[in-house]
Amino acid sequence: MIDPATPEARRQLIVAWLNEVLGSEPLSLESGGSDASVRHYWRAAYAERSVLVMDADPALFDAAPFLARQAELAAAGIRVPAVLAQDAARGLVLLEDLGTAELTPLLTSPERAREWYLKAIDLLVQMQSRLDGAHLPAFDAAFQRREMEIGREWYIGVHLGHQLDERQLALWERSIALIVARNTAQPILFMHRDFHSRNLMVVDGELAVLDFQDAVLGPVSYDLVSLLRDAYIDWSEDFVLDLAIRYWERARAAGVPVHADFAEFYAAFEWQGLQRHLKVLGLFARLKHRDGKDRYLADIPRVFGYVKAVCRRYSELTPLGRLLLDLHGERETVGYTF
Repeated sequence: MIDPATPEARRQLIVAWLNEVLGSEPLSLESGGSDASVRHYWRAAYAERSVLVMDADPALFDAAPFLARQAELAAAGIRVPAVLAQDAARGLVLLEDLGTAELTPLLTSPERAREWYLKAIDLLVQMQSRLDGAHLPAFDAAFQRREMEIGREWYIGVHLGHQLDERQLALWERSIALIVARNTAQPILFMHRDFHSRNLMVVDGELAVLDFQDAVLGPVSYDLVSLLRDAYIDWSEDFVLDLAIRYWERARAAGVPVHADFAEFYAAFEWQGLQRHLKVLGLFARLKHRDGKDRYLADIPRVFGYVKAVCRRYSELTPLGRLLLDLHGERETVGYTF
């Protein structure tokens, strides 16, 4: 008898479910991998096509936000996987298979990457100008603070092995308050929250969006930060600046409420990036130390590099930058500020 908790039992359940909803069993059912969440994906092959099954314990993952955002994005003309069937009780969602052409491996040079990033920017502007985020959870001060605390708990506390003393904790709290105050002053709108190269698929030469279930009502610069200061691939500052200008111009033309002055927008972009990257450091550390997922460790130096660069550029963030360097056993001898 097969243990119902084993992968083989789950595979058999999914095969039976596919037979129910599609009228036949697949020719094959292969693991399509997992992501940084509790979800697992299966690719089911049929003679004429393949489909994906999103599989998650319903006690750990609520599919309702995924299904709601999928419907909203599709209605706005954004390319997302079609939902073919669902079974909430079993934690299964049957999706259109958009293939395996993730954007990240195609970003092979600045010239080639620029073409794709401009497509991604157009897609982002479409999302921001067509979707109403008013009904979504607010990415407010408390939300942003909670996320950065993941960085303190898991990256500083667990990964680096430092518990902040009273002086360091006070410095951390002052810095977090500054970051939150700057970020919550931005215009707010529909925010995907993970709009980066691993969540963009190339389908017939165009981009499709994945992993949209955590969308919120949040700051206008956040999704551009996710895209251009990607945790998985980095670019020169000149390259990022040029694309940020292209985004700002296109967003203004589409009526997206970006700052009237580009310099103000770019500063907001940098401060919002600092908030995101402090969180990402914590998430990557948690994936390693709690969940046993080591593959994110290789990206930590890149993300910490983003944090250092922003702290170096703004005098208000100098104390935070020095604290983080101290915790790493590093010293900064030269700095500049905007």
